[in-house]
Amino acid sequence: MRIKVYVAPTLALAFDQVRADLGEDAIILSTEPDPETGTVRIAAGLDVEDSRQHVNVSDREWYEPPDPGWVEQDIRRALTFHGVPRPLVDRLTAAAATLLDEGSVLALAAALDTVFGFLPLSPRPQRALMLIGPPGVGKTLSVAKLATRLRQAGIAAAVVTTDTRRAGGVEQLEAFTRILGIDLLAADTPAAAAAAVRHAPAGCPVLIDTAGVNPFDDDDLAELGSLATASGAEPVLVVAAGTDPEEAMDAAGAMAQLGIRRVMATRLDAARRLGSVLASAFAARAALSEVSVSNRVTEAPIAVNPVSLARLIIPEAGQPATSPALEEAMP
Repeated sequence: MRIKVYVAPTLALAFDQVRADLGEDAIILSTEPDPETGTVRIAAGLDVEDSRQHVNVSDREWYEPPDPGWVEQDIRRALTFHGVPRPLVDRLTAAAATLLDEGSVLALAAALDTVFGFLPLSPRPQRALMLIGPPGVGKTLSVAKLATRLRQAGIAAAVVTTDTRRAGGVEQLEAFTRILGIDLLAADTPAAAAAAVRHAPAGCPVLIDTAGVNPFDDDDLAELGSLATASGAEPVLVVAAGTDPEEAMDAAGAMAQLGIRRVMATRLDAARRLGSVLASAFAARAALSEVSVSNRVTEAPIAVNPVSLARLIIPEAGQPATSPALEEAMP
């Protein structure tokens, strides 16, 4: 296989380069956004041993591109099944228009790349990360997963919890950090959180677990904002897949004032619908970062990109997971 790498400002433009250079037989091997430059890198290949290699790719009678109308409907059905709010469905469907002839998955990937940012966490974060969100979305487990990933890479993280009022809040995270050989620091005030970050060894990543908050309570948000300001940490919004997308959108919109740059999704292993994840990132105007597909602390979150997310939404091109009720509701 002949493999080449293409770099462009957007996924759609990168796909254009691939098609122009390799033709319709090109095989997409990987896509990777570059957070520093804002560009997209695609690795694509062409199987030179393919029996069709001698066919003129510009004049192949056997090739029949997907019907754009069918692809558009396929994308709309899939997004609707996932519970994506209608305005966002319309926007994504419109953004997919430039690549409808590439099939459902790649067209949706281009749309996701246009509407959302994708910003994975650094392998060794230089700025403290503070995971925030409503109660029960998986913040504590996510902190434990990130600490475990760093430990497996030979990096010891400083772990702080501000969840000191809830019964068992400290003990739950401490059970994980003890196994990792990390002393859990409890901080019940913004000043204490700031001190914990300040006294962490130079170059040591700092992970902060926070108590679940009511996103519609001004006092809760003010307290969380004080923690972020005092500690200098980046707030990362944690969203559970499978929850009500409209509620998730309202919550994320309310919490956007905290300066959220990234959204981390949990429970993808236990949910069929991802509408809450897309709705939250859209409302918070934040980039999609990483997703958790297991409740095991040793299985770290996975960075997501436009193509991998499109494949989660439409597992197989042309075969979105739709329920019988949705099939009846759609024209």
